[in-house]
Amino acid sequence: MQKFARRQLARFKPLSRGAQVLGHRMVDGIGLSRPRPPVAIVIEKADWAIRWYGTFTSDEANRIEPGISWVTTDPAPLARGIVEFGSQYQWLEWHRLISPRLHTVSTFFHGKPEDGPEVARHVDAFVASVPRLDRIVASAGIVRDRLVSWGIPESKIVRIPIGVETNRFLPPTQEQREVARARFGIAPHEIVVGSFQKDGNGWDEGFEPKLIKGPDIFLAAIEKLAQTLPVFVLLSGPARGYVKRGLERCGIRYAHDYAPDRDALAKLYHPLDLYLMTSREEGGPMAVMESMASHVPVVATRVGMAPDLIVDGISGALVNVGDVDAIVQRAIDMATHPERLHQLQLAARRSVMAADWSEVGRRHLEEVWRPLLTSES
Repeated sequence: MQKFARRQLARFKPLSRGAQVLGHRMVDGIGLSRPRPPVAIVIEKADWAIRWYGTFTSDEANRIEPGISWVTTDPAPLARGIVEFGSQYQWLEWHRLISPRLHTVSTFFHGKPEDGPEVARHVDAFVASVPRLDRIVASAGIVRDRLVSWGIPESKIVRIPIGVETNRFLPPTQEQREVARARFGIAPHEIVVGSFQKDGNGWDEGFEPKLIKGPDIFLAAIEKLAQTLPVFVLLSGPARGYVKRGLERCGIRYAHDYAPDRDALAKLYHPLDLYLMTSREEGGPMAVMESMASHVPVVATRVGMAPDLIVDGISGALVNVGDVDAIVQRAIDMATHPERLHQLQLAARRSVMAADWSEVGRRHLEEVWRPLLTSES
């Protein structure tokens, strides 16, 4: 557990832009001090999901109540108010260093003992730490129910989805779609399948698969799908070496693009015909919501937020974990019956609006932070 926690801590870094925290005030790079907002969200060093989660939640809450929150990578100096951890791994690393005067909140997005001995030890440690927590944010109904089954009081759990930028992830115009496909040399007849999740261990090439993300299932499904359809796979995200090697072994055309920012990532959805999410365990993932917002049909395993957002056959397709044949059949159905897609795309975007960051920020403000801050007065 300590080794795993150290790996997690290595992803954190101090607050940037010359700002530091002294007691309950923030001091900026030119020596001016100002009261620290009452809510701090702990984010990660890596420009990945936990950083986006904290930043977007804070930004949207501040639109409603200016000055209510901020983000940090070092919660140790905090003395009052609320500290919310964007990852339960962060919480377990920091919780013994946090002032007892602080209200504490932790997300718990995914993980169960069946995922392996290391995760089982982590779950035991998290459950043991729950008396110190005021609230736990679960992104999915599956995870909320799991927490309750572990004996965590329902009164401490709030289900709030991970968010999506519906104003950035938009259905492409025909011109945008053509430009995006031309960029990767995609032929008009090819069916483009997206996979943008980090599914290799570590932050290097990722040749060792992170099996919880189902890269082996993805490859098995793509290999079968390619027997029926002219498949082209578009990858993004770090540590995709295992999948890339598998696609090369099967002779399947693909491209791998590292989107440098969120706008570039949104454009990667423009050439897609399908998105496959084949994970064995998830908290979201964000890519499912981004696909739905971008009018990309999704075939997803019944994990994370997918069952909360997708009505099977109406706004996407849901399959059991590991059911490669079902993944392939549902993908073929979507790709070969374009007349059905328009209503599915509209239904998917309507559904995912419940996870727009504006809604996520509002719910954190109203359902988590205000009740805790009110209890102080």
